[in-house]
Amino acid sequence: MQGYEALREGAAWLDLSKRGRIRARGEDRVRLLHAMTTNDIRQLEPGDGCYAFFLNAQGRILADAVILELPDALMIGTEPETRGAVYGHLDKYIIADDVTLEDITEATIEIGIEGPVAAGLLEMLGAPAPAAPYSHAAWGDSTVARISTTGQPGFSVIAPRGARDALIGDLEAAGVAPADVEAARTVRLEQGFPRYGEDITDRHLPHETQLLSAVNFNKGCYIGQEIVERVRSRGGVHRFLVPLEIDADRAPAPETRILAAGKDIGEITSAAYSPALGKTVALAYVRTGEIAPGAELSVEGNRALITAGTPNR
Repeated sequence: MQGYEALREGAAWLDLSKRGRIRARGEDRVRLLHAMTTNDIRQLEPGDGCYAFFLNAQGRILADAVILELPDALMIGTEPETRGAVYGHLDKYIIADDVTLEDITEATIEIGIEGPVAAGLLEMLGAPAPAAPYSHAAWGDSTVARISTTGQPGFSVIAPRGARDALIGDLEAAGVAPADVEAARTVRLEQGFPRYGEDITDRHLPHETQLLSAVNFNKGCYIGQEIVERVRSRGGVHRFLVPLEIDADRAPAPETRILAAGKDIGEITSAAYSPALGKTVALAYVRTGEIAPGAELSVEGNRALITAGTPNR
């Protein structure tokens, strides 16, 4: 089974080692991260984790992150493009705090195991398969976390760099196929699963992404919180991230316009042709309030359909 089919029907492994991994230690680490992200870091216990945004003072999204509560540290997982920005953003706000940051990206690896049978495969290998989103457990010198990058059931194994060959050897001996970047990207778009750097950027507000599981509306003050609360209480966003299917065999480029009855109502952020569906799948920001009931959408002259009200996360 090749990587694309394995992600859809079985399990595949992905090399996610280019993702950023930053470890925060010190007595004030929770207070700092709680004050700088949109989610409730204080409620995490060892073995828990959450998805969160880093915002600027204008409420725009600087980065997203998966934050894991380890027994003696917080682990911050970022997209490759935002690793340096997140480290610098955190470091700038450490003044008299007892917090030490360590970028451990180069000293570690991260291998994703994703697909419908990923949990059973881990159990077969004698590894834990945490059930709750972003929960995690130790596996020898490694950590196994319930994290997906494609929207399929998935896990990340974070391990010392020297463990790479043995881990991949064990996975391939168990029949797990590798999946390349394009296969993973196609599956994540089939699943309507957005990625920072493509579908989310520093142009966007949290409400526009509809990924509000990343936001705790009951926590105290954090950077950008005033804007988030203003949008929640008063409205004010008109475009929303949604999944699309397009009757086309060629994926449109980012920023391609979406029309409804000839009116421009949005733009594509990322797209790929889906062999399984025989059409193109995409994510896009759409001004949904401007779409008349029954209006047909089109992209480059091809019929398009919004397939779900919100993205998958």
